[in-house]
Amino acid sequence: MVQLAAPLRSESTQYELSVDMPAPIRSSHEQRGFALGKDFAAHGVTPPVEHLSLRSPLLAGWQAGRAVFGQRKLKARAQTERWLALRLFAWARGRSFEDVQLTPLYLQQIAVTHCPITRELLGDATLSIDRVRDDAGYAAGNLAVMSQRANQAKGRLCMAQALERAEREQASEGLTPAQWRRVAILASFVTELPHEQASALPLAVLPPNRLRLFNPIQALQTLVTRQFMTAGWSQRLARLQALLPSAAQPDFNRFVLALAPRVLAVPKQADAIALRAALEDAWTLGLVQKRWTRFALQLDARMAEKLVQRAAQLQLAPMHVQQLEAATATEGWAVERGGYAGLAALH
Repeated sequence: MVQLAAPLRSESTQYELSVDMPAPIRSSHEQRGFALGKDFAAHGVTPPVEHLSLRSPLLAGWQAGRAVFGQRKLKARAQTERWLALRLFAWARGRSFEDVQLTPLYLQQIAVTHCPITRELLGDATLSIDRVRDDAGYAAGNLAVMSQRANQAKGRLCMAQALERAEREQASEGLTPAQWRRVAILASFVTELPHEQASALPLAVLPPNRLRLFNPIQALQTLVTRQFMTAGWSQRLARLQALLPSAAQPDFNRFVLALAPRVLAVPKQADAIALRAALEDAWTLGLVQKRWTRFALQLDARMAEKLVQRAAQLQLAPMHVQQLEAATATEGWAVERGGYAGLAALH
């Protein structure tokens, strides 16, 4: 769990600390800290003072970087500072951080204006970057931007625990039952589930950008729902329906007829945020979910995956779809270590 506030201090604020011959950097943890310190220096950003203690590998790396880069520094933008802060947070807690795909550009791509859980407007002092799957590290496909309040409430809870809180009739840990349902569905996206179980889940929150979806039926559910967010959805859904097995087409049409009125009821002048909320709320209605589940159970995971692939090929997907092999879906997530970085000594 990460909480970020104001941007880090720039080069204009410096701390001159002398170090007597730093201890040799031996462990992978120390090596990562040294590399991180050099990256702070490369971007002209001063690490937080609490990490500038004597014999700190981060301090050693920062001083080495300043000696190398001097005044030749890369321009540190807001997302770069956030990226450095996220790496620092992960390193200080021994968490794995995959830094090949997880770049400042990636953080820019997953940025949102409103929390997907509480729907409140976010700012630098209120946003948080969270690992959706707690037993994995900081890696592309496992991160979502949300409010600090939602992040703190979610903590290390799994999908089942969040669903249990959603079933309560009153708020708990600062979130309403509806907000807890969104937490649960968010967690379900990166949780491998039996097709039958995934088919019975409402799309109470649309997946954040770049989040990896482990259950093909939820990918299809998202693709169909997002059709309603852009003009021409009726024609695209008709073409999508034609791709379905003939026996499943009537139930798909009944589902669309249940969801469409909720979209048509949204004022035409409503923005994308309001339309998104209306679609998510429509999924909490019993009729919509019942008709989706009836349709979805006529497919299996393999059929759902092929439908998503075919829709993307025919340009019927309102978003970019990238298929990942199961073996590479969690590459760099450090799931085998519970999301923690290795601490083996270097020789």
